[in-house]
Formats: sequence, C-alpha cells, structure tokens
Amino acid sequence: MPMRPDLSTPLVSAAWLAREIGAPDLRLIDATWYLPGGGDAAADHAAAHIPGAPFFDIDGIADRASDLPHMLPRPQEFARAVGRLGVGSGDRVVVYDRGGVHSAARLWWMFRVFDHDRVAVLDGGLDAWRGVGGAVRGGPETVAARTFEAGFRPQLVADRARVLATIADDTVEIVDARSAARFRGEAPEPRPGLARGHIPRSRNLPFDLLYRDDGRLAEPERLRRHFAAAGVNPEAPLIATCGSGISACSIALAAARLGNPDCAVYDGSWAEWGADPALPRAMGPHRDDT
Repeated sequence: MPMRPDLSTPLVSAAWLAREIGAPDLRLIDATWYLPGGGDAAADHAAAHIPGAPFFDIDGIADRASDLPHMLPRPQEFARAVGRLGVGSGDRVVVYDRGGVHSAARLWWMFRVFDHDRVAVLDGGLDAWRGVGGAVRGGPETVAARTFEAGFRPQLVADRARVLATIADDTVEIVDARSAARFRGEAPEPRPGLARGHIPRSRNLPFDLLYRDDGRLAEPERLRRHFAAAGVNPEAPLIATCGSGISACSIALAAARLGNPDCAVYDGSWAEWGADPALPRAMGPHRDDT
C-alpha cells in the first residue's frame, strides 16, 4: 500500500482534506470552543460537523483538579480521551473549528505537547470545508476506540515560574495574544476577579491579526509583518500567553508556519497571572525598561 501524504506543515487546506478524507489513517476532530456566554460548541457539533469528526471538549478534557480553566490534562488522561475519539498513535489528525477564537490551534498544540507531530489545523475551519462543497451531518458521531500513547514535551509548556524567570531573560520573547485594550489595561478582563494589565516585558500581538477575513491563517509575508510590528522576532525563543491559554496557541501556530515549531504556551496565562497580586504587572503599551 502506498504511503499517504504526511502532515509536514501545521495547516492543511479544505481541498487537501477533500482528497484525503476517508483514508484509513486520517482522523478528524471538531475542537470548537467559545468564550463563556459565546455559544454552545457541543450543540453546534451535534447540529452539523464534518462526517467522521467527533467533538473534543476543551473544558472537559483538562486538569479537573485545577481551579484554572481548561489546563492541560496529564498525558495518560489525554491519551485515554483521544483514544476514545478514535485516534491512534500512528494516525494523522486534522483538527478544525468554527472560527471565533480559532480554538483548533489549542488542540493542535496539545497533540504536539503530548508528542504527536502528525497533526494539522484545517485552514479556515468548517466554513472552508463547506466552501469546497464538503458534506456535513448532524447527530452523534460514533468512532472505534484506538490506542494512543502520549509522551510529554515540557519545552512547549510554560508555567508561572518559567514566565517569571523569562521577564529577566531578554533572549526569550513573551507574546500576548489578547486585544490591545486588554493588554494595555484599558478594558476589563472577561473573567471576574482578574487585574488589568500585562506581564512585564511582554509584547502584544492580538491573535485576530493573524487570520484573514475568511478565517484562514494569513500568508507568511503578512504574518512576518505583524510579528515585526509587535517587535517580535518569530524565529526567537517564544512564550505565548493570552487570557486562558486558547488564543495564545494561534501565536504558536503562526510561529510554526514561519519555521519555528518550538513556541511555548503559558497554560495558565492571564487567568492565573492576573489573579495573583504577588506577581508583577505592567500597564499601558510595551516598555523595554519594565
């Protein structure tokens, strides 16, 4: 049997998926997630999804012992969860979403954290699939369970201690994917009880700038312009942060598209940092002397 095309890039097109769908080693997952109050991702999946794609619950498949939202589960918990969704260790995985916060990037990052590189994001998500005439269906999606063995790449995950140490390390860039108003402390955080502002020495690159109007990731030249405008070298060591670790993964996805697959994500992000009065905070635009 000839080898199937590998997933050598972090993105696949809807046209690519139309050619490959149904391949015995290809698995699809709907990773749609909404901000609190923004919608019901599970209900949307039940109404319409790409055939063969079960739903991955980002809030549910998480560290349930943490009081922070959707923190990474332990490797064995992730392995059990994606195994039940039909993913085996040797499978190619394509994850997609319905736009908005582009949450498929989060699941793409999670697979890579747990040492699975055969994963890509469907560029443009469900809308792109429909745009090439791709079929959708509703109702539950039943898949056969497979065995998935998870490793762990600690270099792709930043915790509070690592970020705190990085503030004094100018060889590593901290990139905040929140809106400019939230970064500067001019707008309140959507989660109650969080302070305003940003991590000192971090740079602001709002994640929505990384995407085209049709929901696809911007072309490399445009991505490079946005990184440059934010004062960030995408080829440098990076730690991405945001409100709760979802949109930061779009920074990691964009960096991977530009040839840097090793961007770490601060999993707790501002949900953790902004809740701790002992941690340093900055207000206003980025300052090199903070």
